[in-house]
Amino acid sequence: MGTHGSSSFSSFTAYARALAQTPSRLARRACSVSTSFEEMSRVRARSGSDMQRNLRWFDLVGFGLGGMVGAGVFVTSGRASRLYAGPAVVLSYAIAGICALLSAFCYTEFAVDMPVAGGAFSYLRVTFGEFAAFLTGANLVMDYVLSNAAVARSFTAYLGTAFGFSSTKWRFTVSGLPKGFNEIDLVAVAVVLIITLIICYSTRESSVVNMVLTAMHVLFIAFVIVVGFWRGDWKNFTEPADPRRHQGGFFPFGASGVFNGAAMVYLSYIGYDAVSTMAEEVRNPVKDIPIGVSGSVMLVTILYCLMAASMSKLLPYDAIDPEAPFSAAFRGQSNGWKWVSNVIGVGASFGILTSLMVAMLGQARYMCVIGRSKVVPSWFAKVHHKTCTPVNASAFLGIFTAAIAVFTDLNVLLNLVSIGTLFVFYMVANAVIYRRYVSVGATNPWPTLSFLVSFSLTSIIFTLIWHFAAPGHPKEVMLGACTVVAVAILQMFHCMVPQVRKPEHWGVPLMPWIPSISIFLNIFLLGSLDRPSYVRFGYFSALAVLVYVLYSVHASFDAQGDGSYIQKNAEIPKESEASVDTITMV
Repeated sequence: MGTHGSSSFSSFTAYARALAQTPSRLARRACSVSTSFEEMSRVRARSGSDMQRNLRWFDLVGFGLGGMVGAGVFVTSGRASRLYAGPAVVLSYAIAGICALLSAFCYTEFAVDMPVAGGAFSYLRVTFGEFAAFLTGANLVMDYVLSNAAVARSFTAYLGTAFGFSSTKWRFTVSGLPKGFNEIDLVAVAVVLIITLIICYSTRESSVVNMVLTAMHVLFIAFVIVVGFWRGDWKNFTEPADPRRHQGGFFPFGASGVFNGAAMVYLSYIGYDAVSTMAEEVRNPVKDIPIGVSGSVMLVTILYCLMAASMSKLLPYDAIDPEAPFSAAFRGQSNGWKWVSNVIGVGASFGILTSLMVAMLGQARYMCVIGRSKVVPSWFAKVHHKTCTPVNASAFLGIFTAAIAVFTDLNVLLNLVSIGTLFVFYMVANAVIYRRYVSVGATNPWPTLSFLVSFSLTSIIFTLIWHFAAPGHPKEVMLGACTVVAVAILQMFHCMVPQVRKPEHWGVPLMPWIPSISIFLNIFLLGSLDRPSYVRFGYFSALAVLVYVLYSVHASFDAQGDGSYIQKNAEIPKESEASVDTITMV
């Protein structure tokens, strides 16, 4: 009896001591790595079967080309040129491409170091913890769903062009629904569901289909570029079709219009992120991922700029069709060139199919990894034992995408997708700096956190001055001062805070300059978006936080730890830190 009482008292004392240490441990977790790579490997076991490692660098380049080219030029170029940048849309694509390439370097370092599915969610979970990863992952999955819905609706427009009639004949209007949500598109729904079946079957077979479609699509792109430069007129770069109503020149909307256009066309580069989500299926991640991710971004940026120049040479910016700019450019042509419109419609349709396939492969793998962490039901994490693909996540997101594509207008989708994508890339750039300069338990994280916060604030101030200050000398002085401050902060951090982690295989060059420039460009492009985009982004982020608080925080892998609170009291002193994490959740 006395022994039992002594044991119970000792257990209670150990429990009280563990509980008393909880606040400091929680604080330490808030600014440290929440999950090690070994833990990520254990989490991967929740999927049951493993994904097969059968992709090579050329598969990744093919996925990158297929995922970006179709969605970019054939969806956003017409709208960006007509409404934001004019002929300077060429520069908009170049700016967005540079920003995407810098972000691609950050993704590549993570993907080589941690070759698991999940992309930004996995990287941020390891670096900043579960909540930041969930908020970012939720926004990214929604970005994929909305961008895929936008691309599917654009497919209807180009398919109609291929057959020589307007896409309105393939859509019908419901008068009872609000404008922007009242055009029903059943063709888009059918395309999304068919591709969902393909990606559920096999990743390798999906790659073969993608390579075939991408090869055909690249031929069409070369055809469009050659014909555009051949048939176009250089005066269209400076003269609008209606000079009385529209401003002339290469920059009809000014420098701000170029950056506004860059923010819109940034949707075009979401495809390379899908490539990084396939790291778990790459045969040689150290060699194949850097070539696949960075190489595809550089190739696509060149193609985008050439196609944007071709489009601007074909027509004045105020005569461009926002929905189908290339095919519509030849619709009214005489001299036997009207057939080119139909050819471009066919080629664009191929490109849109490849971009849909790659993006839907990526979104499923994001949801699969999020399901492994149990911040959403683990049903999404299951990998089918025969197909070795995340069938549940693929099917659910495919149906969800089809439901949005059936009624939502293209313009409503594009703005919301751009803001979410920029936010995710901004977070990954911060994460790669934090991971290089902070070692949990060995270094103080506050110098690095202070740098990231101060540099971001300086970038925000620069952006606000750029967009809202009146033109003139005072504005130039303030912008110059912000630039000097930002460079000084960056240089001080570079000189005073040493790196504690050197990548073993591949790392971002010129650390911390390249990720910092990526941070600035993402913030600057975020400032170019309109107010409704921020309102929608705020509402969705608030919904994600609500889901996390009410469900995810109680069901997640981090919350469960390795043990269970329901144990014998005598076993509490023997438990590791994971048990304390479990106690804190009770």
